[in-house]
Amino acid sequence: MTSDMKTVANTSTYYLSNELADAVTNSLKEWKLSRHMSRLWARDATLWTGEQENRWLGWLELTEQWEDRVEELRQLQKQVCSSGIRDLVVLGMGGSSLCPEVLASSFGPVSGFPRLRILDSTDPSQIRALENTLELSRTLFIVSSKSGLTLESNIFQQYFYHRMKKKLGSLARNHFIAITDPGSLLEKLAKKERFTRIFYGIANAGGRYSALSQSGMVPGAAMGLDISDLLKRAHTMVVATSPATPVEKNPGARLGTVMGQAAKQGRDKLTLILSPALSSLGAWLEQLVAESTGKHGKGIIPIDGEQLDSPEVYGNDRIFAYIRLDAEPNAAQDEAVTKLVDAGQPVIRIPISDVRDLGQEFFRWEIATVVASAVLGVNPFDQPDVEASKVAIRTLTSEYENSGIFAKEKPIFEKDSIQLYTNGENANAIGDHRCLEGFLRAHLNQIGSGDYFAILAYVNMSSANVSLLQDIRHVVRNVKRVATCLGFGPRYLHSTGQVYKGGPNTGVFLQVTHNDEVDISIPSQKYTFGILKAAQAQGDFEVLAQRNRRILRAHLGSNLEQDLEQLRNAVRDAVC
Repeated sequence: MTSDMKTVANTSTYYLSNELADAVTNSLKEWKLSRHMSRLWARDATLWTGEQENRWLGWLELTEQWEDRVEELRQLQKQVCSSGIRDLVVLGMGGSSLCPEVLASSFGPVSGFPRLRILDSTDPSQIRALENTLELSRTLFIVSSKSGLTLESNIFQQYFYHRMKKKLGSLARNHFIAITDPGSLLEKLAKKERFTRIFYGIANAGGRYSALSQSGMVPGAAMGLDISDLLKRAHTMVVATSPATPVEKNPGARLGTVMGQAAKQGRDKLTLILSPALSSLGAWLEQLVAESTGKHGKGIIPIDGEQLDSPEVYGNDRIFAYIRLDAEPNAAQDEAVTKLVDAGQPVIRIPISDVRDLGQEFFRWEIATVVASAVLGVNPFDQPDVEASKVAIRTLTSEYENSGIFAKEKPIFEKDSIQLYTNGENANAIGDHRCLEGFLRAHLNQIGSGDYFAILAYVNMSSANVSLLQDIRHVVRNVKRVATCLGFGPRYLHSTGQVYKGGPNTGVFLQVTHNDEVDISIPSQKYTFGILKAAQAQGDFEVLAQRNRRILRAHLGSNLEQDLEQLRNAVRDAVC
């Protein structure tokens, strides 16, 4: 550790510069004197902005509320095991899908129980790829939506319920359960169709704070996890983060204070380093942090999925969080993190002894995020710019249902199967060029110190596509020395989409769309999944442009992998 660094004592280890460490110490003193943690647990909305934040803190008592309800989950496990179910599929978005994805990935298939799958994409090829792996008569669909108004969850349900009824008739209802809040449209549908079970969520716990609620625990129980043990372990973090713990030793308060103070000092790129077995936790953290803090020109931009590299590729706008599973140490990660510390980068090292302690991390980071939001002065429970995208998408789908077409857009460049689009302001900024590389070079040359680069890809999340898109982000990271993000639409619309539109205007965006080789009709809708995905991409593009974000769309042909390779090569030529 360099001479200008010091360790801040805590259950985790913090390597911070003297300047940041002093800011954290002073902030924690203020929190102690003003009894801010007591105010948090007392649901005092004025700790943030006074905009009724008190209505969304029901998640604080979730581990206690489960004590009388765990038996309901055990009954679900018995039902799943006795019915011959082989696959569980969560149909949801954002807070309804990301925690189940963490559980499915981190714990893997549990012996004697079905495997848990997640559908949170409207990409037709991804839906078809999932469906082709399922034997519908041995599949249980978990339709998850707090409000019952989530567009994607509703159409997933429509599609698969229609498919199941064609196969099983009235017995289709035995293959669907619902997770929703009381009084929602999904509850009414589930009762009308006589779904086999309805699990009710906690109305005063927002989606991204609902990991330990029914939206996370019901899929976890169905896949065979010992939910009682997971919740008991999580409760130890609830106790540790309560007002009874001195604030300087409170693991949630300290983490959140570091995040907030780092962002105020310009280190607003929270770079996540995760043990391989915990890799899916990054997407859950992305939503929690980005959607909570990213609004009114402020925010913390979470960086998930970047490959670790030498300290030279990182700027001075980052803070690193290393969540390490001690049971499965990774020597290469440990060495890379040590080099970051030695180079003077701020690093938070959070050890997890056992994967069964994931519930503790859910709660630690939830507390940390609301603390960071208080430090930044934002409401951690709203998402105004996510709503703006939803409005734009509804407008586009309504127009399509009325006319059968989308308004024609004019590309600024077109060659072979690749077209480029942008808004008027960005078109003026990048100018006119003769080749794809020229437009990309001009667009990427807008990236400056403290900016970040984000790829917004409306494509199938296949391993080949992910690899090619990762190549693009890393070549930009390595040459431009900036933080990079990779999000897949439409799932990122319910996650990082908030900070991209409402947070600091420091993003340079490359949206990637393509012609779908195959498409899938949606029962009771005039539009298809492919049309909906196109509307989601266009609606998101419009809102980003309205927010004066620097955005370029690359629209590819139906030979997606070939065109992605061409785009990757063009980006390499553009930045090198």
